[in-house]
Amino acid sequence: VQLQASGGGLVQAGGSLRLSCVASGRTSSMYGMGWFRQAPGKEREFVAAIRWPGDNTYYADSVKGRFTVSRDNAKTTTYLQMNNLKPEDTAVYYCATRLGSRIITSAIASQRMYDYWGQGTLVTVSS
Repeated sequence: VQLQASGGGLVQAGGSLRLSCVASGRTSSMYGMGWFRQAPGKEREFVAAIRWPGDNTYYADSVKGRFTVSRDNAKTTTYLQMNNLKPEDTAVYYCATRLGSRIITSAIASQRMYDYWGQGTLVTVSS
């Protein structure tokens, strides 16, 4: 499967962006999508995830209430709506997925559970 992330850019604090991740290839074997981010000089961290069937969603505490993850099944696209952005949200954002099985809830934030990664899209939030 191939993942293409897009939608990043420069935005002022308090603004919004919507990231998209388009999947192609063996999408029928996908059961969820995760979003991660890596800020300059920091390790990559979990942001949000959506798992299907059921469209269960999961969020890091730092983005809960501000970010929303969703998907458009018909277009095999997953979205990350980011509102009330803060300078500390500045990072390269990656989408990632796993084929063949659902990731269990307790491991949804673990990067090791994801086998395929997009190329990343840069989000810069100015103060």
